[in-house]
Amino acid sequence: MSHLSIAPLAIIQLEVPPAEVTTRVGDQIDWFVQALALQDAEYRVIRPHLGEQLPDYSSVSGAILSGSWAMVTDHADWSERTAAWVRGAVDSQLPLLGVCYGHQLISYALGGTVADNPHGWERGLQRLDNLAPGDALLSALPAQFDAWLTHRQSVLKAPPGAQVLARSALEGCQIIRYSASALSVQFHPEFTQQIMSACLPENATEQGDTLQGTDWARTLLEAFYRSTLPQQAAVS
Repeated sequence: MSHLSIAPLAIIQLEVPPAEVTTRVGDQIDWFVQALALQDAEYRVIRPHLGEQLPDYSSVSGAILSGSWAMVTDHADWSERTAAWVRGAVDSQLPLLGVCYGHQLISYALGGTVADNPHGWERGLQRLDNLAPGDALLSALPAQFDAWLTHRQSVLKAPPGAQVLARSALEGCQIIRYSASALSVQFHPEFTQQIMSACLPENATEQGDTLQGTDWARTLLEAFYRSTLPQQAAVS
């Protein structure tokens, strides 16, 4: 008998945090699963750094590319393989969301420039300017909102044809849209203050205040996930 089966969301984990981070707050998969309240059948984890094969585009409803302690400019084999997969995913109109490293990797894969942020290490809770309130996923967000960040590299130049949707004082490319189905964010919408604190070295201090009111970055993450749900597939 035929039934409707929801194709899972792919969470592409790009390496793992240091052991002291995972001991305190788990790893990237845990953060996204908790942020989106995902059930086991609703997502699939792929770890390219362990040699795992990236999914066929038709087998998943969308994909989130996680942050990483690696650097895109190191051009690791697993990272380059994922970049090639990203190009095919965009061509296939698969819903994509890159986060931090994933943001930089998508931009690099599509012809953008990634390098050390000339303004230094952006970290903690920072204020972002919404430059595209008419965008499908940003329409619910205010003109300014706060988000958790920690990154030393940045997208210095967006790929040809891409649109920058948000910026901060230290980062000109906080959100980039590449197509109707693909975008990426430099910040961490999956973070809580506990995760932010765990990800900073002991001798580092957070910059920014405690998050007040609506977590608009999380709202954006949730909106992306909802956008993948029409990609459900009927199977027998």
